[in-house]
Amino acid sequence: MATQRLRLEPLTREHLEDLVALDADPEVLRHIWGRALTRDEVVERWLPVRTRPDADARGLGYWAGRDLAGEFLGWWCLALDDDPTTAELGYRLHRAAWGRGYATEGSRALLEHAFATLGLASVWAETMAVNARSRAVMEKLGLTHEATRVHRWEDPLPGAELGEVTYRITREGWVTGTRGRRR
Repeated sequence: MATQRLRLEPLTREHLEDLVALDADPEVLRHIWGRALTRDEVVERWLPVRTRPDADARGLGYWAGRDLAGEFLGWWCLALDDDPTTAELGYRLHRAAWGRGYATEGSRALLEHAFATLGLASVWAETMAVNARSRAVMEKLGLTHEATRVHRWEDPLPGAELGEVTYRITREGWVTGTRGRRR
């Protein structure tokens, strides 16, 4: 899958070093884990999840994103939910890629794929309420705020008291809207 500035390729075990470097930055994981992950954590816990051999051949799962020079920028995911008509959208990028429109561009390509190719009914995404950058990406794509949930955590991250937010867009909203482009 390609966009004007990105090449999205299925995430494989060959991306291990890219994933380790991405998850070694505590700022990248501030709103997820609140700390960097160790190499062992990436290898043992997250690599199997992100590179599942049974990932859907239709284009569901995790995607490595590279710029046109071949630089690894991060990953995007389009993962089926328990409901087979809906999927979760996710993304994680290196800090050097923040604020440059890559999260939106890669996500827009996956949303187009979800609705135009796969015919899914809706796509949702979730982040901490305090993660203003991620929320801005979701809103720019046309996702709308659906819910805020506050959980009680044993060791909460800063901002956890404000909860996690879920955003969603339907196929109809995508088709009749701007397809994730601001007017």
